[in-house]
Amino acid sequence: MPAGPGRIDVVATPIGNLADLSPRARETLASADLVAAEDTRHTGAMLRTLGIDKLLVSLHEYNEGGRRRDELLEQLMRGARIALVSDAGTPLVSDPGFLLVRAALDAGIAVHAVPGPSAVLAALAMSGLAPDRFCFEGFLPARTSARREQLRALAREPRTLVFFEAPHRIMETLVDMKQEFGGDRRAAIAREISKIHESVYRGSIDELLDIGGKDPNFARGEITLVVAGVPVGESAPDDAFVARALDLLARELPPARAAAIVAQLTGRRKADVYAMHKVGV
Repeated sequence: MPAGPGRIDVVATPIGNLADLSPRARETLASADLVAAEDTRHTGAMLRTLGIDKLLVSLHEYNEGGRRRDELLEQLMRGARIALVSDAGTPLVSDPGFLLVRAALDAGIAVHAVPGPSAVLAALAMSGLAPDRFCFEGFLPARTSARREQLRALAREPRTLVFFEAPHRIMETLVDMKQEFGGDRRAAIAREISKIHESVYRGSIDELLDIGGKDPNFARGEITLVVAGVPVGESAPDDAFVARALDLLARELPPARAAAIVAQLTGRRKADVYAMHKVGV
């Protein structure tokens, strides 16, 4: 292990097809002093297939904020070269690694990326929806009320929306999207990207719900959901409009009720709208 500060290589790994691993990624994994992996069993199996024998250390959401991060940071300060990987795709994107990367940068340690597979970009490219401006929202909350609140806040978002979703919740999420976005909003579901059973379903939210009720494979495997944004000219009202609407309704209704109605009409969070009333915006 060389003396002086080491480096982190954030390595993208295949999301299904092992042939998608780049030669540079293979070389980086083989030359690292150790590999920090979300699941050492999963990554260990991949490395064995590649003929790479490497020290593996787990780094996941339950340990990266404490001792494990500090242990890896100490090794980096002694000159270690650490390859950071997640179970699939690009680390840090709805995966662990951010806390280690931030701590390393704060300590003056170099961080490099070895780009490669990404379910977000692959699904967006296959969706048939506008790819020029998009926002990635990761996994929606599991609880229905929290999920609907987050979707309500996104209802007037003009950019294309990309989500990850668990197969057992995809139908519930589509029902909630119909409630908050409308059944005619265009969307696409990409499942098992780059794997043998890769499928992409495209259509309105209503059409996807209909397909989901008939196709037993619809709710199986790894799912990425892409949803069209609101057409230009129909995006979220500005603060002045929200404040005016709140002022008018608050003359006839209790402030909390007025804020709730304005939030539903504009896609804002109720707490944010109510706060505007409190400060007299």
